[in-house]
This record gives sequence, structure tokens and C-alpha cells, in this order.
Amino acid sequence: MNTQRIEKVIENMHACGLNQLIVTSPANVFYLTGVWCEPFERMLALHVKDDGTLKLYANKMFALQGLTDVPMVEYEDTDDCIAVLAPDMLPGALGIDKTWPSHFTIRLMQQRPDIRPALGSQPLDDARLTKDAEELELMRTSSRMNVEVCTRIGQALKEGVTEKEIQSLYNKIALELGASGPSFTPLICFGKNGAEPHHDSDNTPLRQGDTVIMDVGLLWKHYCSDMTRTVHFGEVSDEQKRVHDIVTAANRAGIAACRPGVKMKDIDRAARKVIEDAGYGPYFTHRTGHGIGLDEHEFPDCSSVSETITRPGMIFSIEPGIYLPGKFGVRVEDLVVITEDGCEVITW
Repeated sequence: MNTQRIEKVIENMHACGLNQLIVTSPANVFYLTGVWCEPFERMLALHVKDDGTLKLYANKMFALQGLTDVPMVEYEDTDDCIAVLAPDMLPGALGIDKTWPSHFTIRLMQQRPDIRPALGSQPLDDARLTKDAEELELMRTSSRMNVEVCTRIGQALKEGVTEKEIQSLYNKIALELGASGPSFTPLICFGKNGAEPHHDSDNTPLRQGDTVIMDVGLLWKHYCSDMTRTVHFGEVSDEQKRVHDIVTAANRAGIAACRPGVKMKDIDRAARKVIEDAGYGPYFTHRTGHGIGLDEHEFPDCSSVSETITRPGMIFSIEPGIYLPGKFGVRVEDLVVITEDGCEVITW
């Protein structure tokens, strides 16, 4: 187990008025125990008490014995897993991960009516908000690999190749470089498909004059990368050039606003203002960015309503875009690390 991280979480529990948590997401369990387990429909639960006591509840099929020094309680597939867990819970408030399936929570409440469920993700979200030195280096490595894969798939663009073919090539090269896979399904968008920010890549072929959006990321030792590059294939119109220049300027303005002590909503404003001033405000349809680390999307948002104040060790995306229905879209995304006196871009 990671004692320093546990201490951070317990401090955050006190701030939230909680004396116990059920930690269930694979990323959160890994963050505290060093063990990654995908439970799928089965129960995985780490009970954290504010006296520093931890206990991990896991199906025997997970084969976690010997992989962590956290005390473990195992159950069989035929057991009532909640009946195994329930007796050890303290009465009163119990913080529960936002990702825990509701049927587990409901059954726990039925067996322990003296427990009051509370949303318990904030202590972990706040702890994971800033990355330690080891995490920062893993994120840098993940991003360097992602830049290399993106460069290679960009070189593979040719007339007639389909979005799905480039998507598959991304996955292939990422694995060849040592990644364990993509951190999300690669978004490869040709032409008018790029006007959909989360277009599901299909068999659309690449044509002369198409704008191409490549939004890609990979996993390196459980840490995610994420980056978007937009290129133009063949002859480019004045409008395509203009929109690309505006989005690039918005990306740079957002990055320039990144330093310690800044509200995330002010970083969003810096990027968004560039696009609004150019007359394309209604076509920037999403937040400017999101936190990233063990999960592709982490707390906090870089949005117009985010009051979170930046501090050293935070990593998040700056990804403004303009999406013109029926025509094309442009998005430029980079990851930044907040440093003591500014920021470090880890996708350049």
C-alpha cells in the first residue's frame, strides 16, 4: 500500500466529514494498493477507515493474494458478497465511490439500515488531483509515446484509406511501442465527420481537401495520454486555414493562462475568448479540457463553471475546437502540467 497517498485520502475524508469509505473503482484501488483489478460484474471493495485501517474485499477468482500487503477478505462466486462486506462497516455515514453499481449499494443498505450512504469520491479525486514525481514521469512517457504514434499514423494518410483503417493502425503501432492499449477508442474523423466532436470512426474514405482530426491516447503502466492533432489532406481552402489558425491561437491562449493559483474557468475563458472574438463562439460546443491520469477523464473540468484553483502537479488538457456542421471540424489538444511558476506542455 502507498502510505503517503492513504494519509492524503484520510485528511480529505476528515475535510468531508467522513470516517469511512468504500473505494471500488479499479483506478482508485490501484492508487492506494498498487493492485489493478477489473472486477467487471463482481464486487471489488476497499474499506478505508480514518484510523488508517484498510481491508480489501475481492472474489477469489481475482487471484490477488500475495500482490498487496493490504489485509484481504475473499469470497466465492456462490457467496453473497454483500453479506461478507456488511458486518465490517461502521454505522453512520459511509462514503461510496461514484462508480459503484447501485445494486451493491442498495443491497448493503438493506442489510445494514444503520448505514447512511454518502457520495465518497471527493477524498480520492482531491488526492489524485496532483501527481507525485513518479506519476509525472509515467505521464510524460505515455505522452511521448502517443506523440510518436500520432506522427506515424499521420504519415499513413493517403487517398482512399478509411477512418477505421487509421484507427486500427493507431492501436497496432501503440502496442508495438509497448503500450498496453489505447486509453480510449481513437477518434479518427475525415471531412464533415470532424464536425461531430465525438464521431464514431467508420468506413468513410479520405478524400482530397478533407480536414482530418486525430484524437488519440494510449496507456503506459496504467497512465493515460491524450492528444488531438488536425491536419488537412491535399488542397486547403481559406476557411480551413482560417479556422485552424483560430483554434491553434485558442489552444496557445489557454496554455499561456496555465500557472498556479488560477481558476480553471479563467483558463477556459482565455481559450474561448479567442474563438468568440473571431465570430465562431457558437461552434465551440464543449469544455476546454479535463483532468487526466489513471483515468482518461478525471476531476477537475477546465470549463466555464469550474472554480477549481490550479496548483503544481495538476495535469489537464487544453483542447478548444470549432465544429462547422456539414463542412469540417478543427480541434487542437495538448496536455499541460502545472509547475511552480507556470506550466509544462508534455505533448510537444
